[in-house]
Amino acid sequence: MLRRQGTPTTRFKGHDGSPQGPTFHPKSGTSPSLFAALVLLGAFLFIGYICRSLDSSKDNKKVGKIEGDSGCTFDVQRAIPVLKKTYRDNMRKVLHVGPDTCSVVSQLIREPEIEAWGVEPYDIEDANTRCKNLVRKGLVRVADIKFPLPYRAKSFSLVVVSDAVDYLSPKYLNKTIQDLARTSAQHLVIFTGYPIHSKAKAPQQMKLGQPVKSVIRSKRWWARFFIQTSLEENDVAAMKFKQAASEISYKPKCQVFHLNSYH
Repeated sequence: MLRRQGTPTTRFKGHDGSPQGPTFHPKSGTSPSLFAALVLLGAFLFIGYICRSLDSSKDNKKVGKIEGDSGCTFDVQRAIPVLKKTYRDNMRKVLHVGPDTCSVVSQLIREPEIEAWGVEPYDIEDANTRCKNLVRKGLVRVADIKFPLPYRAKSFSLVVVSDAVDYLSPKYLNKTIQDLARTSAQHLVIFTGYPIHSKAKAPQQMKLGQPVKSVIRSKRWWARFFIQTSLEENDVAAMKFKQAASEISYKPKCQVFHLNSYH
């Protein structure tokens, strides 16, 4: 009787000549179509990861711009511990006015003893979810500061302004500063830019989709302006601020003016 011949199996031999085991037939491996599908799937996942990384990078840059990575508002964020040491009990009800106010208010409300509100004078269409939540809760308002603010007189113990008055013409600056002082029961602090060379580019903000250029004024100019508007500079607070700043090696990049509100 003839025996059916099976599929020949190749065996490897070791150094001693003994068989080591069978080799696998090529048909037992992964099919070409399945292998191609796995390659395509991996490529799609990699492309998706790259796209998400680029979008995240753009969002971070956008949020960073909104949250105050530059300008005097960033100075305010760094100065909060200094302001607390300077004004102490007068830091209980604080109003911040200026671009990127959401970042300042978010930082202030983390302090258990501080209540904080903000006024954003420019567009916040690109604001993140946190900022929009503050607007929805009424802690941040979007308002044109050329007109009276929607607050009663002496509503806040301290009013802090940054990157806002630099964009006002003399026509509106006088009324706006007086209105800011009106809302403060005790103190008004203004962070404003240093004078720069005329050929340098001044910072810009967006209002109704149009760029608004700032005007950088000197310390002497502000001193004359405060006299004309009957605002008194608070030399005691300025000295305390300077001392507290030196303790934590804080050096503002902007001019900081400490004023007494109208009594």
